[in-house]
Amino acid sequence: MTHPAPNGAPATGAVRTAPGSTAHSSTTNPARTATSDGAGQAGRAGPPPGLLLGTILMGQFMALLDVFIVNVAAPTMRADLHASGAQLQLVIAGYSISYSVLLITGARLGGLLGNRRLFLAGLALFTAASLACGLAQNTGELIGFRFVQGAGSALMIPQVLTLIQLNFRGEARTRAMSVYAAVLSSGAALGQTLGGVLVSADLFGTGWRPVFLVNVPIGVAMLIVAPRILPADAPRDRGSQRGLDLPGLVVLAAAVTLFTVPLVLGQEEGWPVWCWVCLGLSALLFAGFAVLESRLARRGGAPLVSVRVLRAPGTLRAALVITATMGSNAGFLFAVALHLQSGLGFSALRTGLTFAVAAVTFGGIGLNWSRLPLTWRPWLAGAGLVVAAVSFAGLGLALHGGGDGGAALYVCLATLGLGLGLGFSPTLTLALSTIAPQDAPDASGLLATVTQLAQLVGVATIGTLYLNRLTGAGAHASARAYGVTSVAMTAVCVAGAAVALTRPRRRTARTAG
Repeated sequence: MTHPAPNGAPATGAVRTAPGSTAHSSTTNPARTATSDGAGQAGRAGPPPGLLLGTILMGQFMALLDVFIVNVAAPTMRADLHASGAQLQLVIAGYSISYSVLLITGARLGGLLGNRRLFLAGLALFTAASLACGLAQNTGELIGFRFVQGAGSALMIPQVLTLIQLNFRGEARTRAMSVYAAVLSSGAALGQTLGGVLVSADLFGTGWRPVFLVNVPIGVAMLIVAPRILPADAPRDRGSQRGLDLPGLVVLAAAVTLFTVPLVLGQEEGWPVWCWVCLGLSALLFAGFAVLESRLARRGGAPLVSVRVLRAPGTLRAALVITATMGSNAGFLFAVALHLQSGLGFSALRTGLTFAVAAVTFGGIGLNWSRLPLTWRPWLAGAGLVVAAVSFAGLGLALHGGGDGGAALYVCLATLGLGLGLGFSPTLTLALSTIAPQDAPDASGLLATVTQLAQLVGVATIGTLYLNRLTGAGAHASARAYGVTSVAMTAVCVAGAAVALTRPRRRTARTAG
């Protein structure tokens, strides 16, 4: 629970720490006063907390939807635009590449220029790029506009977590983070489903284009409504502002680019030498980035990733658990989608509806885990990943032999969503609860980047394993490949559970409430 500041004023975003630990504090922002239900709003008569949360999470949902909605439209795009395999990969993944590279930068810009301003700018750029994607006349144009779309998301999405951190506290923040986690899960499942519906409908003979154009009316409506709802950015003290750290930005962007591009294109290209060279160089640049940031912090500068964020209790553990959870989830979505459609002959729509079972339980536990006893909270992530590991093993057995799994498939999907939801939602909420409000942009950018990179790594590693084990056509060959893949996903979740259950964070167990 949060506690009053020493001066008696409500300490927005303050956290309870264990005896002997360093408590973060900040002055209360006069532009945000605590309301009775625990949400800080702009001015005296700010919008209802639910309306504020719904607005920013709609932006989150749109951006997340675009990661998945394009997948099922890929065959239609390839036929219409005569795209090569590599070009199609860049259409699908160009969004994720620029999104990953620029997330931390978007978070820092939000801290410098204002979260409201950056959210609206990112939303406008995303909406305009969606229109351009929908009207693209060739593959080159579509690839370029997808990169711009990802840049718009990178400006918008870090502000979502930051705005939650700054405008909600106590139980209100826990509920907001739970809804945030539910949006993450539903966006993945609905992206697959909505993509299948739009492509199958072939509205006015437009084929794949509605998967992009659907964002335009929603984005325009939000650009009209959001400025009236989002709290005004607080006045900035120029003397206390941290700079952008351009050297750190350049090195990190290069490292992330060299890391993500091979992961995206490696399987399609047959893992040529340049992929391994890029991955090796990315490791060197990440190490160089760490050295650069450490030196800057020792000189009293403002590193791109705050040292306070990295040293906050549980940050490293949270990053590892989120990597295991979201990496296995992304690999699961990729491999099972291929198995259900290519191996078992499911339609894109039926595949999306099948995934909805896991999305419902993921979202359900994300909304309700905070109702569980406080003493359980340090153990929830580990227990969830154990459940997910058992579920992945069960899926492998249910789909063994080339059958559709029957009722066992849906039981395993339901428990899988439950386990992954317990692995993700409490971890993210408890990790952010240890962060001081002034570090919210850096923490948001860091954890959003970890989440995105985990999904890329999951698709690249688990997806590659499935494709490499796919030695023939038909349900039986696909089932054998998926059986090996399910073992890998089980192992990832077991490793994540081991991390989560090692020295539970007793200091932060009560902070979410």
